[in-house]
Amino acid sequence: MGYLRDMMTGMRRIGWDAYQSDHEDANGQYEINFHYSDALTTADRYTFFKMMTSQYAQRYGAIATHMAKPFTDRTGSGGHIHYHIADSESGENLFLDEDDRRGLGLSEMAYHFIGGIFAHAPALCSVMSPTVNCYKRLQVGPALFGSSSGFLWTPAFVSYGDNNRTQMIRTAGPGHLEDRTMSAACNPYLAFGAYLTAGLDGVRRRLDPGEPNLGNLYELGLEEIRRRGVRMLPQSLAESLAELKADSVVSDSLGVIYDEFVTQKDAEWREYHRQVTPWEIERYLTMF
Repeated sequence: MGYLRDMMTGMRRIGWDAYQSDHEDANGQYEINFHYSDALTTADRYTFFKMMTSQYAQRYGAIATHMAKPFTDRTGSGGHIHYHIADSESGENLFLDEDDRRGLGLSEMAYHFIGGIFAHAPALCSVMSPTVNCYKRLQVGPALFGSSSGFLWTPAFVSYGDNNRTQMIRTAGPGHLEDRTMSAACNPYLAFGAYLTAGLDGVRRRLDPGEPNLGNLYELGLEEIRRRGVRMLPQSLAESLAELKADSVVSDSLGVIYDEFVTQKDAEWREYHRQVTPWEIERYLTMF
């Protein structure tokens, strides 16, 4: 496909070491992977990457969208992050422990980092999934089975586990974590800063995330998930904003941006909530 070839060629020319492109679940949905770097460099690249996708698409008379859920009955798109913490001098992966008793190849620091993410997960959602549309992707209940392949392949619960895409945090390999809640709609500078702050708070407080979940959460059912004490991620922008306002660690991580961020996002929710949608008209117009 010419579009993907152009993207991969362009990324390699600027030294990003793009190594994979593949078709994802939905129609016209693609994933492109490039080599990792430090958080700030990656935020720069991710911002430029989204600009590249749009510019190259125009050559083919197309639109490239990073919208979380552009179609009701098709898989949404995320901006999943893969990460570890490294020693600044040696480059050693501090999340790696081949002797991990839990069998995931993670160090004590990695587990405490996950504990921090879990402690602040509801508030983090407001920064990592910052639009009303993002929460059409982070769904629970029957909607989990709403895509063409049967699953949305997105997290709806605060959980972690082995190579399991129904989790919020997936261990993609020893010393290698993936968070699947992040949306491409986020500001990566704010998202990475808030995420690191939350995780390092867990390291500082030595928070334990509990034992990993080894099952498919989509197959358990909501009642069983609740019985196990697994928390649900926020199901709307309004809910995540309320969590942000109550979480001093995440809100402080936004610095001077915090007040304006909350003002703009509160306004976005109110504007969205005032809309009368075609779904409402079709459902209710002649019902009563």
